[in-house]
Amino acid sequence: QVLLEESGGGLVQAGGSLRLSCTASGLLFSMYAMGWFRQAPGKEREFVAAINWSGGSTTYADSVKGRFTISRDNAKNTGYLQMNSLKPEDTAVYYCAARFGQIGRVFNTAISYTYWGQGTQVTVSS
Repeated sequence: QVLLEESGGGLVQAGGSLRLSCTASGLLFSMYAMGWFRQAPGKEREFVAAINWSGGSTTYADSVKGRFTISRDNAKNTGYLQMNSLKPEDTAVYYCAARFGQIGRVFNTAISYTYWGQGTQVTVSS
């Protein structure tokens, strides 16, 4: 059984930082590309960042570029999303996702992903 478990969410003031983690089990993590998505109340789920299976390729939504950094540690079966300079509009439930990778590819659409975590709440106060 594949399980993705997010952690690290919470309440932070604008301008602050958080680091989200996504720990995977039940799959060979190093063979899977992963991504982060978020969903704010009343809005559709949106892409945040993605990374390929080796960590050598990444891509970001324009809204987070320069503030967020996606990374992974395959030895720990864990992916990360470092979020700096947080803004109130970053408030959302953040989800990690994984799919079997293809060499060099990153995936920025939700439909591309097979497995999803349960989400972790990030709230940024003004």
